[in-house]
Amino acid sequence: MEFRTIVDVPKPNFQIAPCERMLFVGSCFADRMGKRFTDEKFRTVVNPFGVMYNPVSIRHTIERLFAEDEKPVFDTAILTLGTNHVYVEKSTGEVVDNCQKRPANLFDERELTVEECANELLRSCQLLMNANSQIHIVLTVSPIRYAKYGYHGSQLSKATLLLAIDKLINVQTGMIASPTRGRLERASYFPAYEIVNDELRDYRFYAADMLHPSDQAVAYIYERFAKAYFSEETFQFLKEWKPIADVLNHKPFHPESDEYRVLMDKTMLKVAALSKKYPNFAL
Repeated sequence: MEFRTIVDVPKPNFQIAPCERMLFVGSCFADRMGKRFTDEKFRTVVNPFGVMYNPVSIRHTIERLFAEDEKPVFDTAILTLGTNHVYVEKSTGEVVDNCQKRPANLFDERELTVEECANELLRSCQLLMNANSQIHIVLTVSPIRYAKYGYHGSQLSKATLLLAIDKLINVQTGMIASPTRGRLERASYFPAYEIVNDELRDYRFYAADMLHPSDQAVAYIYERFAKAYFSEETFQFLKEWKPIADVLNHKPFHPESDEYRVLMDKTMLKVAALSKKYPNFAL
């Protein structure tokens, strides 16, 4: 007997290799997932200009990142959308990424339409693909609910984002070859939102505020992602890295002891061997 519904995660048309160059941009959920990938020694850039919740602010981050003198290159980008609500500065008409605690009367809050969200995401994907034509882009919706909108309003916001992503990935976009043919084949959707709401629909999987996923829920989502997206080589690397990480993260009672010195010498030999086997690995 099955006592829960399992969300299907389709296999994408690519696999993530060990220590890949990865970009995470989006909500605080992107921060938490990005940290896990950083701990597992992927070469990550995580929200370099702060947490970004809406598609316009995500695009702003990518534009700013590629405007730097030393332009980064990524193999995979994960964009995590939180909301379709934006704040527009009245004096400029521009969407701001952070109100910087300025008075609320300087801004208008409005909601992006499905079409606007899809167009902003398309612009972000174009920027990423212009920097690396072989990049893979994973789009996801944060499972975090926004109580300030009201729970119905929060659901409407998430629905807008989900429809925009579906439009971008599955509907003709003009991204490939012609304005009337093709779809965004280098992008895929990972159902983090659905996993939390359908598989983990119990309050024990939420933090104390009952809105954010718990550490256990984030770990489970990471496992589901890994199963779908990681290559066999990546799983092998992680298996070899784990005992090393356990030693390095351990706080010894007697760091000056001979036993601990011998343990660290052996561990650093394992680090050297891992670096030789996986050239992109570095502590």
